[in-house]
Amino acid sequence: MDTNNKNNTYNSLFHWHSFRLKLVFEGIAVGILTGFVVVLYRYALEEMGILLTEVYQGLTQRPILIPIWVCVLAVLGYSVGLMVKYEPMISGSGIPQVKGVLLRKLEMEWWKVILGKFIGGVLVIGTGLSMGREGPSVQLGAAVGQGFSKLFKRIKIEEKYLITSGASAGLAAAFNAPLAGVMFALEEIHKNFSPIVLLSALSAALSADFVSSQFFGLKPVFNFTNLTILPLRSYAYIVLLGMITGVLGVAFNKTILRTQDLYVEQKWLSKRFWIIIPLLISVVLGLRLPQVLGGGHELIVSLVTTGNFSLTILIVLLLVKFLFTMASFGSGAPGGIFLPLLAIGAIIGNVYGVVLVQFFHFESGFMSNFIILAMAGYFTAVVRAPITGTILITEMTGSFSHLLSLAVVSIVAYIVADLLGSKPIYESLLDRILHKQGERAVMGNEKTKSILEFAVCLGSMLDGKKIKEVTWPSDCLLVSVKRGEREIIPKGDTVIYPGDYLIVLTNEDRVSKINDIMIQMAHVN
Repeated sequence: MDTNNKNNTYNSLFHWHSFRLKLVFEGIAVGILTGFVVVLYRYALEEMGILLTEVYQGLTQRPILIPIWVCVLAVLGYSVGLMVKYEPMISGSGIPQVKGVLLRKLEMEWWKVILGKFIGGVLVIGTGLSMGREGPSVQLGAAVGQGFSKLFKRIKIEEKYLITSGASAGLAAAFNAPLAGVMFALEEIHKNFSPIVLLSALSAALSADFVSSQFFGLKPVFNFTNLTILPLRSYAYIVLLGMITGVLGVAFNKTILRTQDLYVEQKWLSKRFWIIIPLLISVVLGLRLPQVLGGGHELIVSLVTTGNFSLTILIVLLLVKFLFTMASFGSGAPGGIFLPLLAIGAIIGNVYGVVLVQFFHFESGFMSNFIILAMAGYFTAVVRAPITGTILITEMTGSFSHLLSLAVVSIVAYIVADLLGSKPIYESLLDRILHKQGERAVMGNEKTKSILEFAVCLGSMLDGKKIKEVTWPSDCLLVSVKRGEREIIPKGDTVIYPGDYLIVLTNEDRVSKINDIMIQMAHVN
């Protein structure tokens, strides 16, 4: 037996039983490294934001310089377009790409992604595109996790956990939200809540948040004060807000996909020039409505702290921010949608609150509640991750007293989006990426072995079945059944129960196919 091959059957199974505690320490290391990378990314974006404000103040005073700024943006847009053409994995949010890597349907070269996503994101977000830092931060963290695995020659299953840990650390450092980072990594990216991935992701998120807090402080991203809590008798308004954000979240998803189609359908402009379009739009907006530039952090803060926008101004802000986000993301520029969609949600909540106050004589002191709640509802409707949405807004605002109302609005928005048949945005974006590349799976060596882990859901086709009653896919071997703290050696008469984790060994070149089949068998369709 070739025991020198780290990914052969013996070593794969041996490491599976021995690396659990090691993953925690590796998660800490990945979290620290990711924390420093994301801190540098955040700092660069903040400095670019300050510079951008000064640029538009100068352009307002000296309009003769506008053509020079247009030329600068055109050159930057073309340069980033070339970067995206050279390394397509840096395009867009980066979260669908990370999901594709974990499913073994996409390949990622970690150092190219770190360099390209960092530089490209700073250039386009820093010059005003309506995109956020969170998607790039998640992908940067995932790339750090993959790089750690490659450099230290970890086995494939270990690499998968390190990528998930890095993604968790990336979101934690981007928003000072470690719990949301963990929940997003498990709920949306890894799709698995096993104790191993939970511990490693939590270790990474806490480490990254610790590093981030050293530079940006312990205060939440949105440090709102004097928030008056909505009384229980007003929860009917929260349910209605959840329904509205659910419908508008579906509209966001459909529009963003349609915008991508519009870019593809036009034939007069090569793809490497697409990013120039929203950058040129940003010049007009920067001179006329600078609040809509960038991710939207300052816009959200101004809505809560100032609170004196008229209904007309709010509707204009909502429409322009929405359309500019579509144009920015549809171009394929390297940037996320978390922060822009939170900003859009905040405006929706403000509009809702103003309508209640002006037309239904609702108490104006509760206005900030609707802004915060709409952010959670809109996020949940778009991303379809209600737990992450609830925890994320809680950590970002630093207000745990809103936890019940946030959960209510998130659940209602989720149900409405589900009833309207809207797919989660990152699943839709991943499907498009895979369709574009022809659904070709990542090729591997049949002599290299991989271990996969699948959670059995209640009501799935495996629920209550004996192992011998199941028609298992070819080229895979069920090597263990984890039930709580017990690890069961599978036999023909072993019954599979909901909550069990099935440990499957397969050839590297069959991972993508086996993964698809086992997910269908273990999950409820």
